[in-house]
Amino acid sequence: MKTSAFLYPWDVTGDPDAAARIVGLGVEQVTLASAYHSTRALTPRHPRHRVVTAGHAAVLYPPDDTRWAGRELRPYASGAWAPGDAYGEAAAALADAGLEVHTWVVLAHNSRLGAEHPDTSVVNAYGDRYPWAPCVARPAVAAYLVELAAEAAVRPGARGTELESCGWYGLAHLHAHDKTGGVGLGDAAQYLMSLCFCGVCREGYAGLGTDPDELAAAVRSALEPLWRGRADTGAAGAGWAAVEKLLGADLAAVTLDWRGRTARTLQESAVAAVRAAAGPGFQVLLHADPAPYRTGANAGVDPAHILGVADGVVLPCTGGAAETMLSPFAAHRTDASVLAANFTVVSGMGGSPATLAEDAARARALGAGELRLYHAGLASDGDLTAVASALSRLGTGRHI
Repeated sequence: MKTSAFLYPWDVTGDPDAAARIVGLGVEQVTLASAYHSTRALTPRHPRHRVVTAGHAAVLYPPDDTRWAGRELRPYASGAWAPGDAYGEAAAALADAGLEVHTWVVLAHNSRLGAEHPDTSVVNAYGDRYPWAPCVARPAVAAYLVELAAEAAVRPGARGTELESCGWYGLAHLHAHDKTGGVGLGDAAQYLMSLCFCGVCREGYAGLGTDPDELAAAVRSALEPLWRGRADTGAAGAGWAAVEKLLGADLAAVTLDWRGRTARTLQESAVAAVRAAAGPGFQVLLHADPAPYRTGANAGVDPAHILGVADGVVLPCTGGAAETMLSPFAAHRTDASVLAANFTVVSGMGGSPATLAEDAARARALGAGELRLYHAGLASDGDLTAVASALSRLGTGRHI
């Protein structure tokens, strides 16, 4: 059961002990960020710093100016948190220690892009823009994301990539000093608040025979009881049936049709671009959710479709979610499909490294062939000790 740990370049560069520490966990592979969103991250063992603040979404290597010449939308270079070719330096150190390195590429999640190019953002039914969420239906945005996927995924020495946020992003977002928790939004309400009504999406709805103004009005009407404090509206419900109850089955189907077509086109184009740039043998995985209507870092996909496009998926399985996440994909996998179960191993972020062996064994029984550990750079020493013990008991990776 191949196991990979997530890392940022700043976890490795400047720390001569970092690569050996990761080897000591018992993993075979590192999934190393090459294009990442803004974040504030602890580095509990680094000899030079304890907190890294990445001020904006950026590529963590020098972008190819020739590739991006003449394009209005292009990746941002990183600041002092990842200077020069931070990705390349970290990847070389990890590879020299005997670890296989795959890239970790975040696509449709970029607050600076939305701030500087407001017309690229998702626009909700009330006219509010989500600057962190590029609308993947917009041709310029899709073209940018596909080009970014090809460049950021295929870095020197990389054996594969994992594409995160390769689909729709929505309302849910860990924003600085967030104040959006005053009204509880269930699964269905999150979906309605994530529907886009930019000019391109409005044309998309119209092309499917639905008046976009009437659709937006229906969304607002469905959500109004929620803002008034009524808990009996179904807005707190989960699953697609809850969306249909709020919006009506016909209108809900139109939105899912438009968004599904758009997401599938982006996913197919991104995977094809990566494969064309990398050549044979390069593994392409998507961070995904088996419910096509879901948004976010683990973008909703059609399991049957995506396993025919990419080499496989990485699925969030922390907190007992393994069966919900893995079973829909296991039903459509082939012998070549990769199902990677992703477990948070940072106790302070809701993970349970102490139960990793049992959780991983359960995931393997449900069809997972690989493990992902989020996140070796953020975890405490105690968490890493528990991880190493669990992998030794499982007999994964270097412990085989």
